[in-house]
Amino acid sequence: MNGDDSITWGELLRASAAELGSEQEARWLCEHASGLQRGDFDAARDEVVSERCGIALRAMVARRLTGEPLQYVMKSWAFRHLDVMVDNRVLIPRPETEVVVQAAIDLANVMLRKSKLKLRVADLGTGSGVIGLSLANELPRGSTEVWLTDLSSDAIEVARANLAGSGLINSDVRIVQGSWFAALPSELKNSFDLIVSNPPYIGVYDPSVEASVRNYEPHLALFAGSDGLDAYREIIAHAGEWLVTDGWLILEIGHQQGDLVRELLAQNKFEQIEIRQDLAGRDRIAIAIAKT
Repeated sequence: MNGDDSITWGELLRASAAELGSEQEARWLCEHASGLQRGDFDAARDEVVSERCGIALRAMVARRLTGEPLQYVMKSWAFRHLDVMVDNRVLIPRPETEVVVQAAIDLANVMLRKSKLKLRVADLGTGSGVIGLSLANELPRGSTEVWLTDLSSDAIEVARANLAGSGLINSDVRIVQGSWFAALPSELKNSFDLIVSNPPYIGVYDPSVEASVRNYEPHLALFAGSDGLDAYREIIAHAGEWLVTDGWLILEIGHQQGDLVRELLAQNKFEQIEIRQDLAGRDRIAIAIAKT
């Protein structure tokens, strides 16, 4: 990049795009470094870049060129109606998980229309908190009590930061640390109307995992035993103890795991088991109801 102290944002955008090989990524980084949104950035293209902003942008471009994911470089990402902080302590929120959230919201709204005054919901293995916070944000205010759990103290810190930044700090959202259901108070057994989870579901030896994922994202949130099913076995085996009768379990799954997860749900006496697809037509969501 040009070190000229009179470079404009438009010139720096073009130089960054050439380095990164992506005009879109360069634009995101320039907007982030400048602190300007899209329309304001366009209006500022002919303005001279301050030294501070130029240094910040060059540092981000350098990190991106090493292969670090864009979301970690920016330390923020959009998920549905939220802008959340993300870094290498948590998984990067992905569009597939937005579809999982929509399925949960649709089910929750059905339950609320059936005269359920308030729902108790759990987001197990919350990571950055995007599932639970999206439910609290998008469902009618006062209609849900949302519990976010995670084993990782790092993830808990990120989720708490995102709760504080979401405008939901006064909502009925609880964040607790622990492994799956062990994080929840025992007196809440058989009281959850909806349990949602995007657990780790990649086999530890899976050769298809991209290098940027394996090298940068937290392994605790990625890998679940040799076949990628360990987390499902744990969650499904105990979910019935925590759900109300006719409560729902919603799981994000790997695109080749639909039949295996369906079998686990059936073995644990779940009913109305459904495997739904994501926007690419791949198996992505397992939904089932607890009857006992």
